[in-house]
Amino acid sequence: METSLRLCSSRDRDWERETERKMGVLSNKIEREQLKPGDHIYSWRLAYVYAHHGIYVGEGKVIHFTQGAGQEIGTGTFLDRIITSSSPAHLSDTPCPQCGDSRRLDGVILSCVDCFLSGGNPYRFEYGVSRVRFLAQARGGTCTRAKSDPPEDVIHRANLLLKNGFGGYHVFKNNCEDFAIYCKTGLIVTAGISIGQSGQTASLVAAASAIVSPVLRLLTPGVSGIAAVSYTYCASRLNSDIGVRSNVENVPVERLVANFRLDDSSVANVISTEE
Repeated sequence: METSLRLCSSRDRDWERETERKMGVLSNKIEREQLKPGDHIYSWRLAYVYAHHGIYVGEGKVIHFTQGAGQEIGTGTFLDRIITSSSPAHLSDTPCPQCGDSRRLDGVILSCVDCFLSGGNPYRFEYGVSRVRFLAQARGGTCTRAKSDPPEDVIHRANLLLKNGFGGYHVFKNNCEDFAIYCKTGLIVTAGISIGQSGQTASLVAAASAIVSPVLRLLTPGVSGIAAVSYTYCASRLNSDIGVRSNVENVPVERLVANFRLDDSSVANVISTEE
């Protein structure tokens, strides 16, 4: 069984390397030696279906937010059975010498880089990108137009949330990418919340909106239909970005964790209950 898993893992890595080669300049892949404290990093899971995000805090450690083994997506649908957890995973029953057996941990946790990457490669999430650069990234969850705070502020938020948590995990409103973006910017989506600040979630919503639009269905599959779908997808992604949304608030982390004692369901609820 273990041999089969290793063979599958090797094939997945070969496929990832080929995909990265084709992606070229649009890839945010970095080498481990390039990691800097305060970096928002991510690693692709399940053949690029989704990415898991965290904050590198130095000394080979990453603070990240997870729902735990087998529950990372947490949709309550069949997807939960086929998408693996972003919790640290090993091909054998031997615990990590640094992290121990952390496969069943959930919430905000501290892991070594190896456990966080779970066999994948590190990518650096980009902040303060131009409009052109943002739209050039066809996949969400890789960059934002929002600017990052200084590394010391980022690490301070991450460490405080490690001690106090980040509310209840929710795939659309409060996931690992939301956690990392908050650590980097201090921004929380508040008024009229339907999705959080996650670029991955925004991409899914944008794609669904473009596909099901009655007008676009009439135009597709012609050239004009393809162009209209692409435009709708890109516009929706951009409008949902944390860097351009109007329904956001800069929330000090001390205020956030103080209110978690009153409401443990989600970050959005924590903000709304105090207003």
